[in-house]
Amino acid sequence: MDDRREQMEVNPAPDEAALAALAVDIRTEAKRLGFSQIAISDVHLGAAEAELQRWLDAGFHGEMGYMARHGSKRARPAELVPGTLRVITARMDYLPAHLSTSLATEPPTASPPETPTAAADWRDAEWARIADPQAAVVSVYARGRDYHKVLRARLQKLADFIAARTDPGVVRVFTDSAPVLEVALAARAGLGWRGKHTLLLNREAGSTFFLGELFIGLPLPVDAPQQEHCGSCSRCIDICPTRAIVAPYTLDARRCISYLTIELAGPIPEDLRPLMGNRVYGCDDCQLICPWNKYAQTSPLPDFAPRHGLDSASLLQLWAWSEADILQRTEGSAMRRIGFERLRRNVAVALGNARRSLPAAHALQRDIETALRAALPAATPLVAEHIVWALAQQAGSSRVEASAKVHQAEEHGQ
Repeated sequence: MDDRREQMEVNPAPDEAALAALAVDIRTEAKRLGFSQIAISDVHLGAAEAELQRWLDAGFHGEMGYMARHGSKRARPAELVPGTLRVITARMDYLPAHLSTSLATEPPTASPPETPTAAADWRDAEWARIADPQAAVVSVYARGRDYHKVLRARLQKLADFIAARTDPGVVRVFTDSAPVLEVALAARAGLGWRGKHTLLLNREAGSTFFLGELFIGLPLPVDAPQQEHCGSCSRCIDICPTRAIVAPYTLDARRCISYLTIELAGPIPEDLRPLMGNRVYGCDDCQLICPWNKYAQTSPLPDFAPRHGLDSASLLQLWAWSEADILQRTEGSAMRRIGFERLRRNVAVALGNARRSLPAAHALQRDIETALRAALPAATPLVAEHIVWALAQQAGSSRVEASAKVHQAEEHGQ
């Protein structure tokens, strides 16, 4: 207690001018630490709590039980961390630096920009891989170092920076690791607006960034929210392979490929498997199609550079990895969290879809079948079921046909 009183005497509570100056210093330090942008909000999230409850009541969270825990605390930062007066939300861009030569440089407009037709941008290479049935597509954000580690270390340094200058009351770091409504907080702070795909959009940076938060007990000056700039655009809704965006700003996670490949522990629903294509960890389609990602920014940090060829690996290469290989090659990566079995499950589905997409006489048909059959005897029941499904897929049955069948069933209420 004496130490606490002594610290408060050395660092007295700052006045309004001092708080404004501290906010400037925090932004400067955040830039030095590698953050792309920070903004400050109060703790009042308005309609976010009711929206979350409606989403949960609809069952759209699937098996993500943690989304339903903690009750109102998710939408009430001051209840989650008593004493919280402000939330500092940090944005960290994650596109690797080697993509910088292909990014748009003209200033953003007030409405969704047209998709560029001149020089190729970073999205063209991603679409090309998605269109290649032999390619193993890993979401861009997961190809480098685990973002939780990168953000948390730097946010903690930012917290230490603040604590060295004044008594912050409470200060707590969050990096997608606790019940925080980070998109709502970021929008409240003026870092962007919630897109129809439910991700945060920023006029100068699109959506290819991570968010992290500092809950703090200082009444720092807050930033103004931005207006929404999606307009009548519905490209993210229209492009979703599994129709997971069931309405503007509403995602049924149970249909989302990111959920199916990462969060879902059991079998992937059979009707959704053909729609997953070659995506083995996550899905970027709604971001790739978004016009605002014409302005996506690259990161100066080497942490997000692709590792172990995850930006160029083929499905058969990933299938050949042993459990030891996967543990070694995903060390320090976000991919490590799904483990060997789930990754095998995902790749088995993608190999089945490759069999559907490739001509019957294609040389890889035999290679895929041989690889699948060789793995079957030692496979776990979960993986074996997906291997059997993959072997049953017939050449020439396209994803478009499968998608049409699913949508037809939906229209008839099946």
